[in-house]
Amino acid sequence: MGRSVFTIIVVVLNLSSCSPDEKHDLDKWKKEISDTEHAFATMAKEEGIPKAFLSFAANDVVLLRNNSLIIGKDNLRTSYEKSLTTGTGSLTWSPDFVDVSSSGDLGYTYGKYVYASMDSLGNSISHEGIFHTVWKRQHDGSWKFVWD
Repeated sequence: MGRSVFTIIVVVLNLSSCSPDEKHDLDKWKKEISDTEHAFATMAKEEGIPKAFLSFAANDVVLLRNNSLIIGKDNLRTSYEKSLTTGTGSLTWSPDFVDVSSSGDLGYTYGKYVYASMDSLGNSISHEGIFHTVWKRQHDGSWKFVWD
C-alpha cells in the first residue's frame, strides 16, 4: 500500500509540475508566431510583397494562388520575378487568431487581409478576404510559413 501511495504522489506531482511550463511555452510560442506574422506584414508594407514573401517562406513552402499551387521557394521566387522589377499593389493584414501545436513546431494564423492596386485606368481597387497561414519552426528556432 505504501508503494501505491508513493506512486500516486509522484504521478500527481509530475502532472502538476508540467502544466504551468506547458502553458508558458504555448503562450511564448504563440507570441513568437504573432510577432513573426506582424514582422512579415510590416516588411510587405515597407519593402514590397515579393521581398516579404520570399523572406518569410520556408524552402518547402506551398501557396495557393489562382486555383494553382506554387510549390517550393524557388518556384515562388520565379512567380515573383516580374513583380520584383515592376512592383505590385499593397497588401495589409493582421492575424485575428494564433495557435500552436503542443510540441511547438507548427502553428497557424488567420485573419483578414486587404490587397489594393491600380487598374489599367489608374483607378484604385481593393480586394478583401481571409488569410490562413501555417507556420513551421525552423532548425534555427525561427518561424517560416509553409502554407499560405
